[in-house]
Amino acid sequence: MSRNGLLAALAAVMLSAGSAAAQEQPSTQPAPQPRVTTEPAATAQPAPVSPPAAVEKAAPTALAAQTLPAAGQVAPAAPAPASQPGATAQPDPSAISLTLPHDLSPWGMFMAADVIVKAVMIGLAFASLVTWTVWLAKSLEILFGKLSARRAARAIGNAATLLQASRALGNSGGPGALLVQAAEQEAALSASALDHVTGDGLKERVTSRLSRIEAAAARRMSRGTGVLATIGSTAPFVGLFGTVWGIMNAFIGISQAQTTNLAVVAPGIAEALLATAMGLVAAIPAVVIYNVFARSISGYRQILADASAGVERLVSRDLDFRTVPQVPALAAE
Repeated sequence: MSRNGLLAALAAVMLSAGSAAAQEQPSTQPAPQPRVTTEPAATAQPAPVSPPAAVEKAAPTALAAQTLPAAGQVAPAAPAPASQPGATAQPDPSAISLTLPHDLSPWGMFMAADVIVKAVMIGLAFASLVTWTVWLAKSLEILFGKLSARRAARAIGNAATLLQASRALGNSGGPGALLVQAAEQEAALSASALDHVTGDGLKERVTSRLSRIEAAAARRMSRGTGVLATIGSTAPFVGLFGTVWGIMNAFIGISQAQTTNLAVVAPGIAEALLATAMGLVAAIPAVVIYNVFARSISGYRQILADASAGVERLVSRDLDFRTVPQVPALAAE
């Protein structure tokens, strides 16, 4: 071979070695440029094809470069899985906790209740206050009324005449003194007619006046107890109305929350039941106190009846003493 042929063969071997090395290097580095010779080649030889092993080594490197994100870039978020057709949406626990009242005491439930339920509770609380006020006032009134009536009945029973009973009672006041004063007034009005008539008419008129005084005293003592009867009969129904309204609002809240979790359902129902509890708290004492007052007033009327019967006896005794014939002094001698 000539010198030119040797040079051309050497250049071809170097080109094939450079291309194989370029294929083995990562794709990110530029391939080295072949040296160009000015000498013409004697025979044009094609570049050798890289073996399959080199291609297999280069392919994963290029695939990894395409799939991995570059430094400083954020990988895209994976798409959220689509909800299945039959799946039920679960509420967020944090959202539920925000809707629940934090204070389940009676005051906290009252503040969290509906406006209508609040009005019902305020009305029942006021009714309970009225009940205990009437109990305190009427208890003192009945106590002092019974003491005064017993004192008057004792004075009337110990007196021999109507005048002695009037002096014993004096200006003490009360129904007992009124009974004696009424009998004295009626006897004074009928004094001129007793000379030619019997005393039956006077007894009837005295009895009529005494019965009216007795009824007026009992009616005055019963004043205020009708409020207790009204509260005792209507408070449970008012509380039930507040409960029905509160439960209705609770069910509306359940439908809006789209959950039957007990933590969501229980506060609304508890607020509604608080109205019924307050209705019972107002009604039960009212009924008990009304029954106690009814028995006490009945006993008070019985004491007045005893005093009235004593006054009637005194009037009858005075009439008998007046109708006794007076014996002249000369005839007696």
